[in-house]
Amino acid sequence: MTPSITDSAVKAAIAAIASESATMEEKIQMLIEIAQGFQKKPKTAQDLRNAVSLYYRAYEMCGEEYTLLKARAQVGMAGTLQAIPDVGTELLLQAKVGYEEALPTLQQLALPEEVAEAQMNLGLVLQSLVPFNLARITDSIQAYHEALRVFTWQDYPQEYAILYNNIAIAYLSMPLASEREYLRQGLAVQSFEVALKHINLIDHPREYAMLQNNLGNALQYLVSSHPLENNLRAIAAYNEALKVRNPKDTPIEYANTISNKANALFNLPDDPEKPEASNSNNLLQAHTYYQEAWEIFTQHQQMEQAEIVAQALQDVEAEMMS
Repeated sequence: MTPSITDSAVKAAIAAIASESATMEEKIQMLIEIAQGFQKKPKTAQDLRNAVSLYYRAYEMCGEEYTLLKARAQVGMAGTLQAIPDVGTELLLQAKVGYEEALPTLQQLALPEEVAEAQMNLGLVLQSLVPFNLARITDSIQAYHEALRVFTWQDYPQEYAILYNNIAIAYLSMPLASEREYLRQGLAVQSFEVALKHINLIDHPREYAMLQNNLGNALQYLVSSHPLENNLRAIAAYNEALKVRNPKDTPIEYANTISNKANALFNLPDDPEKPEASNSNNLLQAHTYYQEAWEIFTQHQQMEQAEIVAQALQDVEAEMMS
């Protein structure tokens, strides 16, 4: 097996840093920068492991003297561990410890943006650990809210949109007693709506489409006494997302949104004024959307999604025959 470019780059970096020409601080800085390069554009999981070992080397070189650099190396390491594909929770738990240890130093010495980014990533780690009962969803939501103090819609619209999207998804995953189900869903819908007050179609099309698509999903499955009204609102949200998402530029996102819209149409009467009448037109439209989504997912090898849509196609055909 020939060593990859990255492996030799790591060796060269370490050799250069071992030479005498730079100060200790510069050497640590160099290691962190090289690690960031691997972390930002990894070609393989090995690149991520190389980044971890470079961050760790930088971390060790900091000793007690270079506290801010040490915290940065920890955060870099945590972010990289988070990105390594792993079936278990071991790497996520290591990442959690890294963020939690580094944050007090960052809060003292780093720029607010750097602190907020670490809080945002800590929120994600905690959210990923919740299904394993190794973190609380409320702590995840709190970390996101801390990050929002810095990532305002005026200055950081992209981060702002992602944070509100994460908060909404966190609410949806909260385990609540069934009579309080409507509460968490309501909070999720509210989170999407708050973000959409500031994230618009013209300035932030990608984030706008993501929020509208996910708002549609939250509305569609909302436990409420007005299912018809919620379905109509969901379809309006999907239509907004489809102003951005199209089969040419964003095929997977487009296929997701049209299959979500088809799910809503499946349960919608053709004439909302006469809910008891048939919905053959909406079923036909749903069938067309499912068919198109299935073709896109299959073409892009998204087999899991293709299977779900194939099942929905069968359901809609059965309903049309009945």
